[in-house]
Order: sequence, then structure tokens, then C-alpha cells
Amino acid sequence: MGVQLMLLAGVFVAMQNFFFRRSIDSGGSSKAYLMVQLFLTFFVMILLNPVRSGNYTWDIPMALFGFCGGIILAAFMAMMGKALESGPPGLTFAVVNASSVMPIIFMVTLFGAGFGFSYTAWNGIGSALVVIGLFWAAKQAIQEKKTFNWAFYVLLAFALHTVFLVFLQWRSIFFTQPGARALFLSFSETQSATQWFMPMIFFAASLIQGYVFFTTEKRKPLRAEVGYGVLGGVANGVGTFFMIWSTEVANSVEQAMIFPIFSVSVIVLSNLWAQKMYKEKVNWVANTCCVLGLVIGTLNWKTLLGL
Repeated sequence: MGVQLMLLAGVFVAMQNFFFRRSIDSGGSSKAYLMVQLFLTFFVMILLNPVRSGNYTWDIPMALFGFCGGIILAAFMAMMGKALESGPPGLTFAVVNASSVMPIIFMVTLFGAGFGFSYTAWNGIGSALVVIGLFWAAKQAIQEKKTFNWAFYVLLAFALHTVFLVFLQWRSIFFTQPGARALFLSFSETQSATQWFMPMIFFAASLIQGYVFFTTEKRKPLRAEVGYGVLGGVANGVGTFFMIWSTEVANSVEQAMIFPIFSVSVIVLSNLWAQKMYKEKVNWVANTCCVLGLVIGTLNWKTLLGL
């Protein structure tokens, strides 16, 4: 059940990616789309967290921490938008999703085995395959289209997405590793205090994107930008719902594979619509190398093998 739900999450996030690109093609900008999409996702997060749980506990330090995460998310989404405006969409989303192999390196460096983080040979092999696949695919795209601006923005998006994922994992160990609490603000020690964490992330991100849009473009959003933004927000919200549901119902074996499955499904589906709708020359061999690296580098092999 957990695997099927995570596959559905990947389908809806790939749809959100498609709406993102369509909004830009309609003559709009990534700024307007992101403002609408992130604000709608903020409301979806309220439904998925405090409303769904019936717990409206407000914890100011946790909310502020979520707001800080939203700043990172806003920067990441802005760079991804710039990359979409200047380069191949399928490869853009492949690069961004491949960053999921990076957080474990930082978590091991920051916290180590004492907090449950270890870096195995499998992680190293997977990371190497991802780097090889991305370099191979990106080199071909740059040589064919001379999209050096795209390479700059997509690398920034890759780095910021890695920072955002590390940020989320850093928060998660607060409730599982008491020794890590000194690294945080004075948070409540109950799970109920986290209900507004994700909503505040998207609230901050949408607020920043709205400010950037209205101060730089000084116009009303186009009808297409609003329409695609709403569709993207709904798709992103539904995908998030299935992702959360998957983590709740997955057994121990499924927990070891659901997030790699999510990343792989988003990469494959985004490349498929990019190839069909935009005639993008997808380097499937390089993408397969990248996908294989994701699977090898992010699967929890100890759980899968029953060790």
C-alpha cells in the first residue's frame, strides 16, 4: 500500500512540474506561477496538518523555524523557475530530484552514527552513479543548445534543494534524538507542536514569491498564470497528501524504498512528458544511470535485507 501511494504522489508531482512549464510557455513568468501555486499549497498544508489532525496547537519557535525553511524553499523554487525558463524541462527536474542522494552526506558529517546516520559503500556507489549520469546528460544538453545560463541556475537549484532536504531531516531528528535538541530553539517536545511547521514553510515561500513578483513585474498575474498556478497547487497538494499517507501506512520494508521510488517516478514521468510535448532529446542512458544511482544510494539496504 505504501509503495502504490508513493507512486501516486510521484504522478501528481510530475503533473505539477508539467503545469509549471506550461505556465511559462503561456507567456507568463515563473514568479507569478510560484506565487499562486505556493499560496494554494499553503492552504492544502493547513488541511493536511492542523485540520486533518484536529490539533491547532501553536508553537512560536516551531512556526518561526518553518518560516526559515520557507525562505530556503522560495530561493530553491526561484532558481528552478529560472532553469525552466532557459533550458530543457525534463533534465531540469531530473537534476533537482537527483539531489536526494546528497543529504545523507551532510547528515553524516554534521551528526554521525551517534544520531543514526551512517554512510555506506552503497551510498557512495549510488552518489557516484548519480553524478556520472547528471554530468553526462547535462553535458549533452549544454553542447547541443549552449544553455550555459540553464546550467548555472539548475546547479543553484540542486544545491538549494539539498539544503532544504537537510533542513527537513535536521528538524526530524529533534523528536527521535534527544541529544540533538540543543541544536534547536526551545521547541515543545510534543509532536502536536509540529502541526504548523509545514504550513509555515509554504506561507513564507508564497509571501516571498508574491513580494518578488509585485515589486519586479508590477502587474496583475495573467489568467493562464493563475489557472496553471491553481492546477499546480492542487496537484502538489494531492501529491503531498499521498506522500504523507504513504509514510503512515508503509511497513518497514516499504519505508526503506518509498522515497527512492518517489524520486525515480518523478524523474521518469517528467522526462516522458518533456520528450512527448517538447520534443526534448532525453538521454535515457544517462537518466538510467542517474535513476540507478538514486535507487542504490538511497534505499535502506539493512531493512530490506533484514539485517
